[in-house]
Amino acid sequence: MHIVFKAASCAAVLLASSTAFSQGAESYPSRTVTIVAPYAPGAAAEIEGRLWANELSKNLGQQFIMDFKPGAAQILGLSYTARQKPDGYTLAWITSTYSLLPLMNKEMGFDTYKDFDPVALMSKRSALLVVSNSLPVKNMQEYIAYAKANPGAVNFATGGLGGIQHLTGLWLTSATNTQVTFVHYKSISAAYPDIMAGRAHMAPGTLAGWLPMVKAGKLRAIATASLQRNPALPDLPTATEQGVTGFEYSSWLGMIAPTKTPLPIVNKIHAEFVKIGKNPQIMEKLGDETYILTLGPAEFRKVAMGETERFRKLVTDNNLKIE
Repeated sequence: MHIVFKAASCAAVLLASSTAFSQGAESYPSRTVTIVAPYAPGAAAEIEGRLWANELSKNLGQQFIMDFKPGAAQILGLSYTARQKPDGYTLAWITSTYSLLPLMNKEMGFDTYKDFDPVALMSKRSALLVVSNSLPVKNMQEYIAYAKANPGAVNFATGGLGGIQHLTGLWLTSATNTQVTFVHYKSISAAYPDIMAGRAHMAPGTLAGWLPMVKAGKLRAIATASLQRNPALPDLPTATEQGVTGFEYSSWLGMIAPTKTPLPIVNKIHAEFVKIGKNPQIMEKLGDETYILTLGPAEFRKVAMGETERFRKLVTDNNLKIE
């Protein structure tokens, strides 16, 4: 009898705990929610993040405010987030740089995948591979043939050693068995004048960054660097369609929470994102550049960890040190 009583008591405790979590989700949020933005204001991630946050405020009846804490490749803001109470009232936006953090050669003060719970992968940004007009290629096949015939002659612009553009370039050279000369800038936008002038020859980047120059004829797009074509350039095939299977430039926006945030609250936030993502007005505001995904926690973790492992192999194979 005593053993049965203990089992029943444990079951009662678990039921009460589950019920409390559920009730917490029903009343959530009861006050202002802070979304840490670990990057500087003015970036594309801010514009999109603010759009989602404003809709959450409207739908859930409490303010979701953005708190900017930039620095050290998102580490400062995420270190702050990891130390906050896991109650759903401190969340954080992250971009694809998050997948690189486990590979960095510095003490971060947190574990990327143990100290945070994924909430939702909101979207991916459409991307392009562009070349200078001085490079005599019009598509991926011609580019690969040129790069093979002229090893090291292509100056491949990146936004910094070990950054997303650099690793994307390493992926491309590995997949196509080509050699390029990487030229690292402080940011990819700093490379724009050199690419248009022909001093740099190629770079990956988001549609929003490159499209105005492509349309103005200042440089040439040779492939969509996403897994699907973009309506803004419907005749431009993807890299996959041109033989570089699975190739994709990583650019996304997601949300995480401190680890042990109650799952019912995480699920409630994700469910709201799904509703918002189906709103035609939101889709119109985000425009052709953005693919709305609103993937849930498990799918988001799979995407981020998959990118980390792919980047880890590139870093190891090329003996890189990412700071």
